[in-house]
Amino acid sequence: MTTTRHTSEPQNIPVGAAAPRLCVVTFGCQMNKYDSSLVEGRFRRSGYGTTSSVEDADVVIFNTCSVRDHAEERTWSWVGELKQLKKRRPDMVIGLMGCMAQRVEKEAFKRAAHIDLVAGTRQFQHLPQMVEEVRARRADSSLSRSDERVAFTDMAAEVPVDRTGEIWTGGRQAYMAVMRGCALSCTYCVVPMTRGGVQSRSIPQLVEEARWHADQGVKVLTLLGQTVNSYGEDFSVPLEGEPSGTGRQGREGLGDLLRALQEVPGLERIRMITLHPSYATRALAEAMRDCDKVDRFLPLPAQAGSDPVLKRMKRAYNLDLYRKRADTLRSVLPDLELGSDWIVGFSGETEEDFVGSQRFLEEQQFIVNYIFKYDERPLTKAAGFPDDVPEAIKKERHKRLMETSERVQRARFEQWCGRTEQVFLEAVSPRDANILQGRSVHGLSVSVAGGEELLGTKVPVILDECTAYGFSGRLAKDTASEDLACKDTVRK
Repeated sequence: MTTTRHTSEPQNIPVGAAAPRLCVVTFGCQMNKYDSSLVEGRFRRSGYGTTSSVEDADVVIFNTCSVRDHAEERTWSWVGELKQLKKRRPDMVIGLMGCMAQRVEKEAFKRAAHIDLVAGTRQFQHLPQMVEEVRARRADSSLSRSDERVAFTDMAAEVPVDRTGEIWTGGRQAYMAVMRGCALSCTYCVVPMTRGGVQSRSIPQLVEEARWHADQGVKVLTLLGQTVNSYGEDFSVPLEGEPSGTGRQGREGLGDLLRALQEVPGLERIRMITLHPSYATRALAEAMRDCDKVDRFLPLPAQAGSDPVLKRMKRAYNLDLYRKRADTLRSVLPDLELGSDWIVGFSGETEEDFVGSQRFLEEQQFIVNYIFKYDERPLTKAAGFPDDVPEAIKKERHKRLMETSERVQRARFEQWCGRTEQVFLEAVSPRDANILQGRSVHGLSVSVAGGEELLGTKVPVILDECTAYGFSGRLAKDTASEDLACKDTVRK
């Protein structure tokens, strides 16, 4: 097996020939979903059709995740299930892409001999050419099975340029990667090793892509990045009029991008995931304030409520600095809601450390919380730390922090009950065709009775009743204000 750089365009399918079919199976984050859409676009340009069935596909690509062991094991389980199918259909091409593919590289061929190709996180633009190369090598009778395989995981290569014409949206919402990689070095996180350092796309290129999305009918655009608010940190040229060496203040940043996207006709909502507290600046908050299309909700993971744990995690802030960042954001945007991720059971976490997480969650009144048990990952610095919190204690702390989150969330939801929120209606409820589901500008999940003609529109909804995960409400135009079921309250 050799590693080859693929640069030529794949050959299109001959006229009259049956179009081969591609199936992309995606695991993990929203960035992976976005990358999968780019891959589908690349293959469509080469004459492929797409299918959601691996049994019907000629090419199956697994877009993998390496953040947690469970995600990797799910991928290997799926890959293993294709072994017999590959025996029946030896012309099928099976490949891996994404973070796990980057991490395991050629070892994938040892674990699953029926895999044909491996593409790293910065090489997926070459997948159509890689498939062609696999087929060309199969046709060469002088090559052994091991020589038929193709791997391309060069981390030095540039992130592929996203061409708008290749992106398949097919709806009123779309994702757009504004940057990739991470310049931080959290000890538990594998992302810097699998995604590389920060690479930001230019504002003109992103505005062009956003306009393309809007022309296709997209109303809600979610900006993606491993640390999306570090956008522009890698730009080497200061803004005009700024002296060299001024750091981030002299470069275009996320606030500049938001202001540019605010002017894109047709876009109604702009969302962002995920942010890091180190880059949560006043400049960002002021840009959000000035751009009414930007949601008043930010995922700003704290991860832990203990300074010793944060130091071992190498999160680049302590609790006091997080408070200052959050206070700065809220001073500019008084109605801003924050969400957080949490890790329980990290190396060395004591009961006192864990109680600190409960207290910090309550103090900051996070309206959304995603809580995970610590899962040691290969290649990370924390893999060398003792995994000294027993699994039973991890489970117990996970349960307790979930209970804290639910209690805080319920109290916060009750404060919202009775208010009128602008809600973008996104989907029909899978349980009731007469119920539409959406998300408010403050990140609240809302269900409301309505017809499908309202899908893709922004409507005022009175939040009548809070549930475990959101609200049920009524269209405000159908209800007089004096009939509100709940008294409007303000956050204290």
